[in-house]
Amino acid sequence: MFKSKLRAILEWRYFEAVILCLIILNSITLALETSPTTMNAFGNWLTLIDNIFLTIFVFEIILRLAVDFRGFWRDPWRIFDFIVVGIALVPTGGSLSILRALRILRVLRLISAVPAMRRVVSGLLGAMPGMASIVFLIALIFFVFSVISTKLFGEAFPEWFGSLGASAYTLFQIMTLESWSMGVVRPVMEVYPLAWILFIPFIILTAFTVLNLFIGVIVDAMQTEHESLASEERGKMMTDNESILLELRAMKAEVQQMRADINSNLSD
Repeated sequence: MFKSKLRAILEWRYFEAVILCLIILNSITLALETSPTTMNAFGNWLTLIDNIFLTIFVFEIILRLAVDFRGFWRDPWRIFDFIVVGIALVPTGGSLSILRALRILRVLRLISAVPAMRRVVSGLLGAMPGMASIVFLIALIFFVFSVISTKLFGEAFPEWFGSLGASAYTLFQIMTLESWSMGVVRPVMEVYPLAWILFIPFIILTAFTVLNLFIGVIVDAMQTEHESLASEERGKMMTDNESILLELRAMKAEVQQMRADINSNLSD
């Protein structure tokens, strides 16, 4: 009886909306705590409000555990909520004071609270295997070009290409196209006029080709996730339609039986 009342609270149609609003409000209070002026004026109130929000979130987790303990641990998003809220409960004194900044992770609960955001994250997770192979490919390209640029330009430009790590970082800047021409390539070409033969193919391979592969893999994963959800919805709709048809057939059989009984009584 008690569990059914708790379940009714969780199934209340406005419950998720209330939790979502509280998460947003909690995000605002955590942002206000970064302002020294605001903390000097309302620091105690903000801390109190933050503790109230945390208490509500903890109560929500306990409520879900009480209603369906096993089901809670089978849902990855509930586990995610548990970890995010649990981090906020860790004592923040002494060497663990850095964990106080991690309270902002509660904002990430918006991901589990908003179905559209859950679909995006699920799509990104589905894209991970394909992205891993692309990361390996781009790492291989970086390694090859870093070795070449270190050997070619390291002596003249030690700050940019003096070591393998420095070359990789400079090439990363070039790949992002941030001040790559006037900031890096043209100064190098003043000493090595043919340096463009190395940098242009690198930009084509990375910025214009490999990075677009990332987009392709992500879009494909999103499309697959969308089709999977659409298939589930169609399956659920078909199941519901079949249940409705079975109920209609049963009602039709009952009506026919009632008619037969009435006709039988009238004939008698």
